[in-house]
Amino acid sequence: MSSRNKIGFDLYLIADTGLLQKDLISSVRRSIDGGVKAVQLRGKNLPAREILRIGERLRLLTSEYSVKLFINDRIDVAMILGADGVHLGQNGLPVGIVRKILGDSLIIGVSTHSLKEAKDAERGGADFITFGPIFATPSKVVYGPPVGLRRLVNLTGRIKIPVFAIGGINMDRIQDVMKKGANGVAVISAILNSESVYDAAASMLNELRLCKHHGS
Repeated sequence: MSSRNKIGFDLYLIADTGLLQKDLISSVRRSIDGGVKAVQLRGKNLPAREILRIGERLRLLTSEYSVKLFINDRIDVAMILGADGVHLGQNGLPVGIVRKILGDSLIIGVSTHSLKEAKDAERGGADFITFGPIFATPSKVVYGPPVGLRRLVNLTGRIKIPVFAIGGINMDRIQDVMKKGANGVAVISAILNSESVYDAAASMLNELRLCKHHGS
């Protein structure tokens, strides 16, 4: 199965426990009602037991609606939960080692911020990458200035696995990144901190469908 067929989603929702202004579980539920098909649990500053506790609730929710669940960095938690995949940061375990541990049992996503990192992830066995930050965003300040649309189009032409644009993505910018070759978008606040989580998710998914239908 190719990576594109294996992924099966265009909108990648990141449930970051450090950035949410609302209840995580209820917000994710509303986003799923709006059509979201993939959720990543990210708890950078949480102990493993707390990530596991939240993950158990999300696994029940995502299983009920046939939504893919990814766990950020913690492959142990992902395996315990029976998650669909893991998402690796640049400071985590190398993707090649994780692939050897997991085999083809889980989908592996990798955060990248340069063409070299993207190429390394692809060679290591990643199924997809996020690339950014494309635009300025508070959640990605630590990764430096935005990479911009020019670097995105340069990267998408050289990577065979799916690329999800991340960083400052909102409704007004979806068409811009899709025109540059992105296969989808990864978002946090644009959905989870919106006035209506359901409407934000549904609107973004509709925009993605329109972009794909019209060839971006």
